[in-house]
Amino acid sequence: MDTAAIEEIFEPLGPVSVRRMFGGKGIYHRGLIIALEFSDEEILLKADSVSAPEFQGAGSRQWTYEGKKGKPVAMPYWTVPDEALDDPDIMVKWLRLAYEAAMRSKKQDFST
Repeated sequence: MDTAAIEEIFEPLGPVSVRRMFGGKGIYHRGLIIALEFSDEEILLKADSVSAPEFQGAGSRQWTYEGKKGKPVAMPYWTVPDEALDDPDIMVKWLRLAYEAAMRSKKQDFST
């Protein structure tokens, strides 16, 4: 997915910047990473212990990969709920949840 397409998806939230990383792209809003996009053009939104239950309840899948010992490692990124893919009014809810998770993550980083 090109940068213009990503910016269009995130437009309801506000301006984003897109940077290459992990064989995909990191998507930032106000300097905080809020999403990832991989080569299969799937966008994953940041979540945390507060917002992950909402993503799970909406049928989203959490990103996992196989760790060194063969066990799955869960990452704090979830697929966009299907209902949001074609509706900017619904999408903005999920984008805000991702940004709020990034904000909480930033606060935890400074409190340690």
